[in-house]
Amino acid sequence: MTGYPAGWSVAAARAAITAEAPVLLPLLNDSDPTIRIDAAYVLATAADPDHTVRTALSTRFATEHDALVRAALLLAAAETTRAHAHPPTVSWFRERWQDRREAPEVRLAAAIGWFCLTDEPAPEDLHQTVDAFATDERAHAMDALPWMNAAAGSGEPGLLRCIRCMLHPEEPTFP
Repeated sequence: MTGYPAGWSVAAARAAITAEAPVLLPLLNDSDPTIRIDAAYVLATAADPDHTVRTALSTRFATEHDALVRAALLLAAAETTRAHAHPPTVSWFRERWQDRREAPEVRLAAAIGWFCLTDEPAPEDLHQTVDAFATDERAHAMDALPWMNAAAGSGEPGLLRCIRCMLHPEEPTFP
C-alpha cells in the first residue's frame, strides 16, 4: 500500500471479494461455463490463507469437462497460489502440462501457471508443449478467458503475448 488511491481501491475490492467468497464458491458449479470461468477469475483475487479457494478450484477441476473452464480453474489456482505459496500445487501444474490426456488449452494454461509459480528455467518439454499447441486459432479462442483477454495487447492475443514475454522475451513485440 503506497497510499495511492488505486492501491486502496484494489485492497478494498480484494477485501470485498474475500468477504463474499462463501457466496461466490458455489458459482464454480453453475451450469453455465461462462459463469464458472468468471467465478474462478473473481475468486482468484480473494485472500486465501486457509486455502479454501485453492481447494475449491482443485475440487472443481477434478470434475470439470469443459477445456476452457479447466484452463480457467488452473489460471485461478496459479493466481491464488502465487499470493499464498503452496509447493505441491507447483508440482501439480507440472503434471498438468505434461499430461498428454489433457486438452491443449489445459496444458497451455498449466504451462503458464507453472512458469509463474517457479523460478526454474523452462524445460525443453514445456517449450515443446507450448510450441505444439499455441496456435493463432487457439490463442483467439482462449481470449475468452479473462486472464488472456487482459494480457492481450496491440492486437496480439493474450496467450501469444504471455508466451512471448515468458519464454521468448528476445522476440520483438507484435506489430
